[in-house]
Amino acid sequence: MSIASDRVAEVEAGIRRVLAPNAGPMTHHGTNTYLVGLRDIMVIDPGPLLDEHISLIQKATEGAQISHILITHAHLDHSQSARHLANETGATIVAYGDADAGRRSIMTELANSGEIGGGEGVDFGFQPHREVSQDNVIRNSEVELVTHHIPGHFSGHLGFELLDTMFCGDHVMDWSTSIVSPPDGHIGDFLNSCRHLISRKPKTCLSGHGEKISDPVGRLEWLIAHRRKREAQIMGALSDKPIRLEDLVAHVYSDVPRSLYPAASRNLLAHLIDLWDRGLVAVSPKLSLDAKFTRTSG
Repeated sequence: MSIASDRVAEVEAGIRRVLAPNAGPMTHHGTNTYLVGLRDIMVIDPGPLLDEHISLIQKATEGAQISHILITHAHLDHSQSARHLANETGATIVAYGDADAGRRSIMTELANSGEIGGGEGVDFGFQPHREVSQDNVIRNSEVELVTHHIPGHFSGHLGFELLDTMFCGDHVMDWSTSIVSPPDGHIGDFLNSCRHLISRKPKTCLSGHGEKISDPVGRLEWLIAHRRKREAQIMGALSDKPIRLEDLVAHVYSDVPRSLYPAASRNLLAHLIDLWDRGLVAVSPKLSLDAKFTRTSG
């Protein structure tokens, strides 16, 4: 059965996926909205504000109650329809906070400078009814979820744990590595969040895009190794001769198609900021898209 004809499907007992019609290079087949419960339902990531998608959610939950709308992170393809669905159902929107919540101070400074770009796809108008962080419990008459703060792809990114299943948003996917784009994303946070998820030992991860991950620990360990390999490639490409971001991309990301270079450059910038913050890279004259980078002796 094709993805197009299978937009509503049971992925685990008591968990259905509603696939949004927003396929693309960054969204794969589309955004996965999850319906958790049968009569008293929690909606995880209601997705983009598209009539077709909202109608599918409403049809799939007809005759039931939606108690909560849970947001993994405030990207438009995950959170945009939350307010509309809440107004229709009276459900409580739950998230870490608004689009800026959880940023490190350095990322706030860089965002305020306006010199590193970023902000792609951010739902800047997003506001939850209830803010949660680490180890909060969200429950209704059928379901009890535990929250996990897993920044990296996005500063206010949450995971939701249901027994041995983790709803992990865009932090880990089966088909792609997550983009980490400053000032919303941070490489150090991403790696720490991977380690945190590994410590939970989930049997399954349900991602924001793509299929169910049946070996999440293995995938998370691979992601850590992948990021460490990228860091080593960056350090190997740097010297005492200043080089710009755009000139580093082709060298470090020679294994990806040129069509992905814009996303690759955001990941590379995230690595460079992390290396600069750790004293391993020097920047001239200051952090910006036009800055020149050199390797320090640290």
